[in-house]
Amino acid sequence: MTDTAIFDVDGTLVDSNYQHALAWFRAFRQHDITLPLWRLHRGIGMGGDRFVKHVAGDAVEDKLGDVLRKEWVDEFNTMIGEIRPFEGARELLQDVKRRGFRLVLASSGKAEHVATFLDLFSGKELADAWTTSDDAETSKPAPDIVQVALDRVTGASGVMIGDSTWDCKAAGKLDVPTLTVRTGGFSEQELIESGAVGVYDSLVELRHDLDQTPLAKANPR
Repeated sequence: MTDTAIFDVDGTLVDSNYQHALAWFRAFRQHDITLPLWRLHRGIGMGGDRFVKHVAGDAVEDKLGDVLRKEWVDEFNTMIGEIRPFEGARELLQDVKRRGFRLVLASSGKAEHVATFLDLFSGKELADAWTTSDDAETSKPAPDIVQVALDRVTGASGVMIGDSTWDCKAAGKLDVPTLTVRTGGFSEQELIESGAVGVYDSLVELRHDLDQTPLAKANPR
């Protein structure tokens, strides 16, 4: 049994992954680098510190990494007003809290982006803690942000809720089980092979099945 629910934000609670991919596409195009959007999408969920090398290789990272990350922020900021929470996001968080869990919103996004996203579903009112990219030295699939989330509620035993293979791999390195939703665009098979203990099509479906998951009831603290 666990006492803390660690929710990823981007792609799990808010529908932002495709804006992220398009922002990266536009940033690369400023340097006459054209990468297919499907390849960019496959890297969404890992942090920007790893993303450029992952999708474009060492040479591009060494030459343009920091510039691309700045341009990605600029491009993403033009689209941030389009982003909305997924159906049932707030209701799921409320239900998890009612079941006795501490709630940590574990994002490795920019602090200003995280603040905007949490306001979309009044996340700051519900969460016991939250994280941003400022809190971890290395992003997913490294486990740093998951460890920080656990540390924010000292002594916690957690379950991760995410949307990507990167969430599963990061949590798995700390032996934290992961429930996933397919809102990030990854297949059920990919998520299971990455370590997910449950895969759901939506937050609404996950909420309806909570009694069959590690989020059924919190372990008394």
